[in-house]
Amino acid sequence: MTSINPLKWVRLLPGERSALLLGFAFHFCVLASYYLVRPLRDALGLEGGADQLQWLFTATFVVMLLMVPLFGALVSRLPAVRFVPLIYRLIALSMLAFGVLIANHVAAVQVGRVFFVWISIYNLFIVSIFWSVLVDRFSSEQGRRLFGFIAAGGTLGTFIGPLLAATMATRLGPVALTLAAAVLLEVAVRCYRALLARTQSQSSGHLLDQQRMGGGMLAGVTLILRSRYLLGLVLFMLLHTSVATLLYFEQGRIVEGSYANVASRTQFFALVDLTVSALTLVFQLLLTAPLIRLIGVGGALAALPLATIVAFTAMALAPVPTTVILVQGLRRAVEFAIVRPAREVLWTVVSREEKYKAKNVIETLVYRGGDAASGWLSFGLTAMGAGFGLVALLIVPFVGLWAWLCGWLAARQAEQAEVINEEEANHERP
Repeated sequence: MTSINPLKWVRLLPGERSALLLGFAFHFCVLASYYLVRPLRDALGLEGGADQLQWLFTATFVVMLLMVPLFGALVSRLPAVRFVPLIYRLIALSMLAFGVLIANHVAAVQVGRVFFVWISIYNLFIVSIFWSVLVDRFSSEQGRRLFGFIAAGGTLGTFIGPLLAATMATRLGPVALTLAAAVLLEVAVRCYRALLARTQSQSSGHLLDQQRMGGGMLAGVTLILRSRYLLGLVLFMLLHTSVATLLYFEQGRIVEGSYANVASRTQFFALVDLTVSALTLVFQLLLTAPLIRLIGVGGALAALPLATIVAFTAMALAPVPTTVILVQGLRRAVEFAIVRPAREVLWTVVSREEKYKAKNVIETLVYRGGDAASGWLSFGLTAMGAGFGLVALLIVPFVGLWAWLCGWLAARQAEQAEVINEEEANHERP
């Protein structure tokens, strides 16, 4: 019987295998650590009631406002080889502290809310930093070939993480979940250092790995304001996170009405994550690379607006837990397997400072700002008696704008990639 070798789909060139596998393992550890505690976060977030979720999203945005300048200052003063391990290890320590507090029922509702906010912040930072490293170490051409497979490492993590959470949640408790998450973050640091040793920065070479980038703590914001391309990425992120939050709030209302306690809700959310992970892993290993080659970056990006329309329609017509599993599984699988690798290709053509600073602002502050705004929009529409069916109708024109933006961003990326290739060719000529 002939076995399936997913590596044949990525068209590896000589010398790329070890970097590819390290990127795969790095991504696995990052997302497995988060998905171990994500179901616990979602379950604790409902302890105060689904009608209070907008306050948690607002608190997350406010704390993010404070965290982004601190991150900017850290990136400006330390080289990546130092600040990446430092951030990952500080987060690992915080996870252990929360595990002890939750296990001992210390101020259960209050600690649960703080935990929800902190997990919602840290997951964006560790994932954003991971992709900043990747788009700095791989070229645009490599990204089209390799990012789908590397993303599959993260998807395997999203499968193993909730699988462990579902089995450990009622048997071993939160300390075991947070300890395992902390260990995985430390392994991620080891993968990061090994990846640096086997790749060279696309922007600067090995020497700048040891040098700080400089600039102010708000440099990421000023870089965005100076670039139409980055502003387009801001709009893409706002549209993405806004519709995702509206779906999340409807999901919360459905789950709250169907499951009575934290353990059962944790297991349900873990089942949703497992469904997403299984679909995504199949897509990434077998479809992502050839699909991006076939329909291009723009077509891959536009898959998410299309999946979003399907998800809104289904949840409006059948608001039950089974629908949540199916539509969230489909939509998030499309996002992680097809859209995320294509979106990261967009970042391969910007400067190194933009990759670490502007990218982080967009994927943390802008992301959570969209969360907070759409959370209050959902609350307001519910207070006015608007059903989810009306919400589904209202988002249609925004999805149309989103699809157009996907094409525009892909065209700008192709233009910039061509400029970079010409500059490299001129540099190599004697």
